[in-house]
Amino acid sequence: MKLPAQRVASFLASPDAGMRATLIYGPDAGLVRERAARLAIAICPDLNDAFRVTELDGGGLSHDAARLNDEASSLSLIGGRRLIRVRDADDRCGTVFDKFLKALPPGDAFILVEAGDLSPRSSLRKAFEASKSAAAAIACYLDGPRELAELAREVFATHKISARPDAMQYLGAHLGGDRGISRQELEKLALYVGDGGVVDEDAVMASIGDTAELTIDDVVYAAADGDTSQLERALNRALGEGAQPVSLLRAELRHFQRLHLAGTRLAAGKSEEEALKLRPPLFFKLMDRFKRQLRVWPPARAQAALDALHTAEAQTKTTGLPSETICRETLMRIARGARAKAAR
Repeated sequence: MKLPAQRVASFLASPDAGMRATLIYGPDAGLVRERAARLAIAICPDLNDAFRVTELDGGGLSHDAARLNDEASSLSLIGGRRLIRVRDADDRCGTVFDKFLKALPPGDAFILVEAGDLSPRSSLRKAFEASKSAAAAIACYLDGPRELAELAREVFATHKISARPDAMQYLGAHLGGDRGISRQELEKLALYVGDGGVVDEDAVMASIGDTAELTIDDVVYAAADGDTSQLERALNRALGEGAQPVSLLRAELRHFQRLHLAGTRLAAGKSEEEALKLRPPLFFKLMDRFKRQLRVWPPARAQAALDALHTAEAQTKTTGLPSETICRETLMRIARGARAKAAR
């Protein structure tokens, strides 16, 4: 079955008694690891217990289907439910799990499967989603503003730290590509301000790493500038460094939301200074480029770009097409639109 988002937290803490297997997958590798760790501990508190915990490789399992049945049927020599962790799974072992879940062997061992991004057509996903009660599939999509805010509050609460609204806005705009990295950055920020401290925008800007963000900014601004050559180079670099296509689409989306807001203010008669009072504030080195982009992207055109970006993000989750292809085509289309407008 496909586990609803509202049930995930309670399920990870205490999985259903009759559940035999769970697939945790998605583009956010850090969130996949985090959720898998929580579920694993719920099954077996001591993950170093060699009598109860077995690890298998997804690629190897595709060539040795009998191994899964053998492990699932084995009992622990010292009692307690056995945990079988299958890492780096993909559609190569989709048929293996389809057969396994349709003819469950005796025993109560729990199979925990970790995978990367899987399309709706994935045979591995279908095997778990088709199961009525013995298996569950949990998707791990990239954190949005709400999830990032919840994560920040969770980390700050353990250190009795309070955060100002402008700082939370900045965090929402600069984190989210990977749950593990986001958590590390928030822990680093908590260490920077100290237990019982206050997180303000200055503290966030001084603490949060900006290397990945600068790479993403290269993508975002190249697309809005209409510089297709620079966009191609920036995309290759960002994706090569591990940026997720959906996170790039969301970064571009946030950028156009700011262009739309500033452009709407200008159209309403506000001064340029008033129009550019944005949160988080614009990086001063990018201010001139943003101003030039306002002329290329008035509110109506910016809204059209926003619509295209929303559609592209939805397509990465529903069409089964490669998310990188969707991302590239959408950003290139935006860049070509900017270049055509600037050439008039």
